[in-house]
Amino acid sequence: MKLGRPFTHWSVRTLADNPDRPVAVGRERLRQLLHHHRISFQRTRTWKESTDPDKEAKLDRIEYLTTTCPNRCFAFDQFGPLSIRLTPGVGWAPRTRPDRLPATYYRTHGVRYFHGCYSLGDDQLWGVTRLHKSADNTLAALKSIRVARPDNAPVYVICDNLSVNTTPKIRRWAWRNNVQLCLTSTNASWANPIEAQFGPLRTFVMGNSDHPNHPVLARELQAYLRWRNANARYPTVLTAQRRERVRVRSERQQRWGRPRSQAA
Repeated sequence: MKLGRPFTHWSVRTLADNPDRPVAVGRERLRQLLHHHRISFQRTRTWKESTDPDKEAKLDRIEYLTTTCPNRCFAFDQFGPLSIRLTPGVGWAPRTRPDRLPATYYRTHGVRYFHGCYSLGDDQLWGVTRLHKSADNTLAALKSIRVARPDNAPVYVICDNLSVNTTPKIRRWAWRNNVQLCLTSTNASWANPIEAQFGPLRTFVMGNSDHPNHPVLARELQAYLRWRNANARYPTVLTAQRRERVRVRSERQQRWGRPRSQAA
């Protein structure tokens, strides 16, 4: 709503100074009226609606499997691109004297991708840093998941519909090894449970960092994974997971298990 003025960013002052108002209202009274009507100054949020015709069926299947058989459910996704650059973060420092990190103008190390696997039942996270996203790298990750359940009973792997995750070779291997791929909807990769695990990874390993090269970053990632799997119920890790879970699930405009809102 522009009210005939050339603004997209309206402060209380510009609202109060609108010449088209029939009754003059001071800024403080206008602020009180906005507060009374539960209107606050908020940052705009965006979302991308899935156009997948099977969106609801895929989401319902993921929710059903993660609820009824979590010990047979795994999640896989690629995290990245990972580049060698200074990453802002938070840390302890003397007051008014935060850590200062030099800016990065030249990035000559390229990018990498962390291929992560997550066991819902065991609450364990593992993965390998790769140079590219490829079908061979995806297949290697799926084989590591199959090894985690060597009983040949069915396992369910939640992953997105990236082309390298659904090649004929991968589908044949999955059929032979009793692995069922549960694909998330188009533009709905947030439905993958591993997304909540990538949040702490980004916060505790990438945030406030200045890694000199990719091998060092890969070692730091593996060190964190060893610590995280040995301390899966650590309160700080759980808090970071909950925060990330709330963020990614908010894109669906509802929480899992809640009844879908009826169209008005």
